[in-house]
Parts: sequence; C-alpha cells; structure tokens
Amino acid sequence: MADIGIPGMGGGLMRYKEEYNSKIKFGPGAVVGMIIVTIILVVGLRIFLGA
Repeated sequence: MADIGIPGMGGGLMRYKEEYNSKIKFGPGAVVGMIIVTIILVVGLRIFLGA
C-alpha cells in the first residue's frame, strides 16, 4: 500500500489576538439603550405613518 500522509491536527483552528482594541467602545448599557431607542423609533414611525 502507498504511504498516505495525514495532515497535521488542529481542526482548522487559528489563534487570533484575544482582545481587539477598537477606537469606538460601547458598554452593555449603551447597547441596550440604543436597541430600546431603535424599537421605540420604529414603533412610533409605524403608528405615525400608519404602516
């Protein structure tokens, strides 16, 4: 039989830098606040425009 090579084990996993330093950072409270404001805006527009 021919000698078949087996690729290295790693499961396709690559290691990236653990934490990405972004110029823009939002806390969890700000994200939840923006979501709530967006929902209120959409609901308000649907009521106002009658869609």
